[in-house]
Amino acid sequence: MSTFAIRSKELVLPSGIDGFGYLVIQDGKFGGVSIEEPAGMPIVDRTDCWVAPGFVDTHIHGFAGYDVMDCDPESVNVITQELAKHGTTSWLATTLTAGAETTGAACAAVAKAVAAQKEDPSFVGTHTQGIFLEGPFFTEEHKGAQNPKYLIDPSIELLDAWQEQAAGLIRKTALAPERVGSEEYIAQAVARGVVAAIGHSSATYGEASAAVLAGASEVVHTFNGMSDMAHRDPGIVGCAMTSQGVYAELICDGKHVDPVVCEALIRSKGWEHVVLITDCLSCGGLPDGSYHIGELPIELRNGAAYLKEGGNFAGSTLTLKEAVRNVVNWGIVTAEQAIRMATEVPARANNIADRCGAILPGRDADLVVLDRELNLVETYVCGVRVEA
Repeated sequence: MSTFAIRSKELVLPSGIDGFGYLVIQDGKFGGVSIEEPAGMPIVDRTDCWVAPGFVDTHIHGFAGYDVMDCDPESVNVITQELAKHGTTSWLATTLTAGAETTGAACAAVAKAVAAQKEDPSFVGTHTQGIFLEGPFFTEEHKGAQNPKYLIDPSIELLDAWQEQAAGLIRKTALAPERVGSEEYIAQAVARGVVAAIGHSSATYGEASAAVLAGASEVVHTFNGMSDMAHRDPGIVGCAMTSQGVYAELICDGKHVDPVVCEALIRSKGWEHVVLITDCLSCGGLPDGSYHIGELPIELRNGAAYLKEGGNFAGSTLTLKEAVRNVVNWGIVTAEQAIRMATEVPARANNIADRCGAILPGRDADLVVLDRELNLVETYVCGVRVEA
């Protein structure tokens, strides 16, 4: 069923929360909203639920046992199919620090999967809106779960080579501002239409601010993998909190960042500039146990992943539906604001707001239905209900 209407009292539209009305889905695309029941089409009654854009995860490595760094189109297919069951309808396939050849192979695999999915009208899964290169231009001190043997200075030549293998899908690249050539790399990446982000870095406030002046517009998983803020040394966190127009990613699983600190960031920047992300690994959706992130062994315990060597956080198993519910239950933002932090804000921050993150006529009908407690009821991708 790709032509129908959804009845709701809580429609999350770009203009705000629309009261009682009918959202029309026509041939898998969003139509208009009417207070009158549309004639001649099935009506899905979700009167007591939120109806919102599908979630947009712009920092996620894998799910259900599969990883972008598998360098396999079939892994991308499975990830997208599984993510859609959890309310995420758009994502940026996120790499890890690896050798140049492996990174290129991962980019090529994503591009191949995207091309094949577009040719298969029966395929239902999360839309791959691009690729996020998380590495390899990071620093040793704050490498986190990035493999240190592949860390290098930024190279626009490498970015161009990977972009060719990615068939133009690279949307974002992250780096440590203190590395040699960072400002030039940022300026050239941004000139190519690629978002530049700051992360896994020991940079001072001055170095981070210089990166922002060069064009960097996002901070990777704020507070994690970066120089802390002190009263005489504000570091990257201070830059993230005070820089106008810069978006801050935030992992709201209650483990990576304390809820009180999450609230401090959101109040400082305003929810409009805080991007809810998951940083989810391939072990997302799987039970506790031993796994790998790239070449590094990790241990999944109580929903968080840790490096076996050193014990650092390696990433999360969070889903955006959980992140949205968390920030509301913590009393930080309203339900509407939380939904927007997982839809329109990430889309805007990553230059993909022209295709996802909002319910607008003519766009793919990607949406979620949430109950009053913000639990996921159902997901639609291009107007097709995703079977859990």
